[in-house]
Amino acid sequence: MSIHGVLGETTSYPKTYQPDTLYAIARSLGRDAIGWDDDKLAVGVDWWHAFEISWLNPQGISQMAVARFSVPAHSPNIVESKSLKLYLNSLNFTEFDSKAAVEQTIAKDLSACVGADVGVELFDLDAISAGDTHHSGFLIAHPQGKCIDNALQGASVKIEPVEHPDARLLSAHDMPVDNNLASANSALSSTAQDYQLYSNLLRSNCPVTNQPDWGTLSIEMTTDMAVDEASLLTYILSFRQHNGFHEQCVEQIFSDVSRYFKPSKLMVRAWYTRRGGIDINPCRVSDPSLLPAPSRLVRQ
Repeated sequence: MSIHGVLGETTSYPKTYQPDTLYAIARSLGRDAIGWDDDKLAVGVDWWHAFEISWLNPQGISQMAVARFSVPAHSPNIVESKSLKLYLNSLNFTEFDSKAAVEQTIAKDLSACVGADVGVELFDLDAISAGDTHHSGFLIAHPQGKCIDNALQGASVKIEPVEHPDARLLSAHDMPVDNNLASANSALSSTAQDYQLYSNLLRSNCPVTNQPDWGTLSIEMTTDMAVDEASLLTYILSFRQHNGFHEQCVEQIFSDVSRYFKPSKLMVRAWYTRRGGIDINPCRVSDPSLLPAPSRLVRQ
């Protein structure tokens, strides 16, 4: 088995409860590559939604639900996504007395894997489809603020593919690129302003299978620096050939935006589209009070 567990390997699906299927990946693998203060990257949550949850009731009848797992960003590990899929399938023929017992079991196993308490919620399908306000966080939402996907329309620049994202692209197009982000930033100073910007064009690749991962990215911040939307979009597009797990990509963006714009408040979150019946939604904030409620978008 590789350092990425069963991802990219041919596997058979278990038919009995197998918590040891879960495979942990150290967050430090991604954070060491970013090269920033780990504590600043550890404020937030990764919300996972799983749509293939099934188990047996005491009569042996299959039960169905959709799930949200809340993994704290301060956990030392993440769970490898294919191992989670295999683990959830191992519950398909396992008998439980109640839905609460299923939640408790999953919470116990995921918490042991990532090294921190994981929140688990199972949602009844009928309640979600009926628009139950208690389950409103699972209904389709819309990102807040302004979409910047057309920020380059009419510009004379052409976006060329790059292998790795480059924070220097955050500088305005009419400015010379400078390795010293702080000096480039000083020319963009303005009064403090709140920004709510998002893009549906976030794309990265799985570092193991090289399969593409698409998502919507949202950046909300308060900064004294003016934000050039075309430059920000160019930076987001530079992730298109980057190999990184969802969490690492969001933390890279959080780090680059923090270092460049020096915001007094910052939230970076992404809603990634579903793969293998699971979508992953990392969110990082500069302060716990900024953590938003979980939500899902139309592409999910």
